[in-house]
Amino acid sequence: MSIRNKLKYFLVHNANFTNKEADELIRSGSIKINNISVFENIIIYPEDRILYNNNIIKETVEHEYLLFYKPRDIETTHNPKIEQSLVNHFPALKHLFFAGRLDKDSEGLLLMTSDGKFANELAHPFNQKEKEYIVDVDKPIDNHFKEKMEKGIEILGRLTAPCKVELINHTQFKIILKEGKNRQIRRMCYKLDYKVTKLKRTRIANWKLDDLTPGQWKSIQIATY
Repeated sequence: MSIRNKLKYFLVHNANFTNKEADELIRSGSIKINNISVFENIIIYPEDRILYNNNIIKETVEHEYLLFYKPRDIETTHNPKIEQSLVNHFPALKHLFFAGRLDKDSEGLLLMTSDGKFANELAHPFNQKEKEYIVDVDKPIDNHFKEKMEKGIEILGRLTAPCKVELINHTQFKIILKEGKNRQIRRMCYKLDYKVTKLKRTRIANWKLDDLTPGQWKSIQIATY
């Protein structure tokens, strides 16, 4: 984490205290974050309210939360040097983080937000948030395929975690994961001699793609995460 996200940096560069004064204020507990006295140079977030002598020196920031349907062939990156990057095709979203990624060949739900803490927590493997996908493959699948996928496939030198698979038709299935290794579903299918022809994420935790179409987004309200 950058020092720019630390309390002392804020006190010196945004509240005009000297380094010595900032150190003393922190040691003495004179600074409160969200009404709780702090005694160390902790990380601060945009949503934090900071008080000195019960006077507000930093107010909370209202965050944006969007559900976005990433189209196929768009890179989940803000790098403007990449022609097909999200920021080049959707500049209105360039100030937002994305929680989790979708590879260029995949489409579907991304959760976009100005809340970096929320994005990191949602994407962290420890939290094991469900992600649901609809997948099309190049040849017929059966219960043997389903069982293999659900038990786990060795990719990138490790066995994937157990997951849920539902066969939709002879070449399409739904899969629910609680992890997100790089191109995981595609690698799993490849190990079973299948090629993914279409992959769409339809859900992240309790948030669903619903009636969004490629390139569309909508605001949502999130009270607590």
